[in-house]
Amino acid sequence: MCELAFSRTEFLLKSFPLDRKRQLPKEVELSVLVIGGAGYIGSHAAHALKRKGYEVIIYDNLSTGHTSLADGFELVVGDTSDTVKLATLLRRVDSVMHFAAHAYVGESVSHPRKYFHNNLVAGLSLLDAVLDSKVRKFIFSSTCAVYGNPVTIPIAEETPRLPVNPYGASKLAFEHALEAYDRAYGLRFVSFRYFNASGADETGQIGEIHNPETHLIPAAFEAIHGERGVLEIYGDDYPTPDGTCIRDYIHVNDLAEAHVLGLEHLHGGKSAELNLGTGKGNSVREVISTIERISGREVPKRVSPRRPGDPAKLVADPTRAEKLLSWNATRSLEDIVSTAWKWSQNRHRTTSTN
Repeated sequence: MCELAFSRTEFLLKSFPLDRKRQLPKEVELSVLVIGGAGYIGSHAAHALKRKGYEVIIYDNLSTGHTSLADGFELVVGDTSDTVKLATLLRRVDSVMHFAAHAYVGESVSHPRKYFHNNLVAGLSLLDAVLDSKVRKFIFSSTCAVYGNPVTIPIAEETPRLPVNPYGASKLAFEHALEAYDRAYGLRFVSFRYFNASGADETGQIGEIHNPETHLIPAAFEAIHGERGVLEIYGDDYPTPDGTCIRDYIHVNDLAEAHVLGLEHLHGGKSAELNLGTGKGNSVREVISTIERISGREVPKRVSPRRPGDPAKLVADPTRAEKLLSWNATRSLEDIVSTAWKWSQNRHRTTSTN
């Protein structure tokens, strides 16, 4: 057992170059419980952890997750409120990554009970189960929705957190709980505030699956494949160069790699709240143009009225994550679209032959 633990640690130390000016302790454990690991971002994080030598257990209730995204991992089916089942698993790991959340903004407005119950109440059950274990390292999947409609762009972590919908409010409430648990109990955490997660793993084996699909890139591919009528462009009269909204699209594997670095940081560093984005923005029309160029297909589309509450521009200031974790988003919009297109084609072929 000691030899096996040493070899895993050696693997991790080699995987993270020492020129990052920090080293992991020799006795560091390399086992992670990934809550919601059968979902989009959680599954990519699980693969990133595996590539760095971590042992990974995926825990998911499969309400929106998919067993296919957990292939190659130990999958335990359960809810975040099942503290008995969690207690058993937490004895086997050293850290937790939490991705399990409802994440449709519109639905959160019409059904806030669902969002506060799952994202906050069930999340607190998980947090208490962690606190009752030996685990003291926690990575949280948060969102730029905690900022609401900020006045200043790009958005830094010091921007006031003023969410404008129950989804953002439920995530912010959990951030407050993490901050309090850190101060009172020494539970160290990194809370990552995502901007627009996009793309798929370069292998084409895992990617984005939502039902319904509301994200721009996979929705455009659904329109190309005839799986939806047309792609809706919500507003073309915003104060932007081409009139459509601008968002910070970040590749899901850039996000996943940041989570591994965040976990590495917690082996000796303090808790942190970090934006994950590219620091650059692309408009809806720019993204559609890139999709059409890479796929060689025209996207059926039409302009519809604006959606209430959509800001004209949301772009991250990722400086803090870059400095603290020695991390950068390295993949371009072309990489995002290319990998997402590959994943979309694979899924469409599989669906067509079944």
